Amino acid sequence: MFHRKTGVGAMRAPWALVGLSLLAPPGVPELRAQNRDFLFGTPRATLSLRAGLAMPRAGGGNGGVSLWDDIRDQLTVKTADLYGPYVAAEFGIRASEHVDFVFGVGHTSSATRSEYRHWEFEDDAPITQTTEFTTTPLTAGVKAYFLPRGRAIGSYAWIPRTLNPFAGAAAGIVRYRFEQYGHFVDYETREVFNDRLQSVETGAAAHFFAGIDVGVGNRTMFTAEARYGFARAPLARDRLPDRDRFLGFADLDLAGLQISGGIGFRL
Repeated sequence: MFHRKTGVGAMRAPWALVGLSLLAPPGVPELRAQNRDFLFGTPRATLSLRAGLAMPRAGGGNGGVSLWDDIRDQLTVKTADLYGPYVAAEFGIRASEHVDFVFGVGHTSSATRSEYRHWEFEDDAPITQTTEFTTTPLTAGVKAYFLPRGRAIGSYAWIPRTLNPFAGAAAGIVRYRFEQYGHFVDYETREVFNDRLQSVETGAAAHFFAGIDVGVGNRTMFTAEARYGFARAPLARDRLPDRDRFLGFADLDLAGLQISGGIGFRL
């Protein structure tokens, strides 16, 4: 015969279930909630991927006429026409709470259609050409954080700071490609010829940068940065000596500003 359980035993049952639930391992949602705000150990490295805008300075020739000066004077090209997309990847190795050693690679590019300002064909048609300009720097440097990037709790847990402003400097090499193709004017003979003129060279480079990392997870962050680079490189000589587009110009100014944002990962 069955009967309804009453008394002390019945009252103890719900409390026993509560106790067992507290002792049981947490489920997946609970684990995610607990692990959301900290890491098991201090990150040893970071990887960031950014994209943005490159704004070349396209400066003069240190007292002489630069290729940039000639282009702006002879062609319908403004400095802003040389602006273009910028992408970069950076790997940082943690040296201390405030310092990383960083290694980066970037790439900028622009393409501008133009025509001669003072010359045209006999039928009044414009003499047109395209100017392409790309740079690819490869650098190593130091990134310094103004504040501690996080704090340790016990021997294993590490809680990242949400906002981490930084600044730094780096140096290395930059490879550029300057290319023009279309129609050009020989100023001595007044002949118009069709050609592709190119200069591809490498020079030393350095840049300073500043930015901020904004944590959006225990291992991911949004990163924004502005950097200003300094570089010059020689101009290659064209394959046709009698039509050397780059003869007589100073080294090409490769300085400029890059502004970018992207995502970073704590490793």
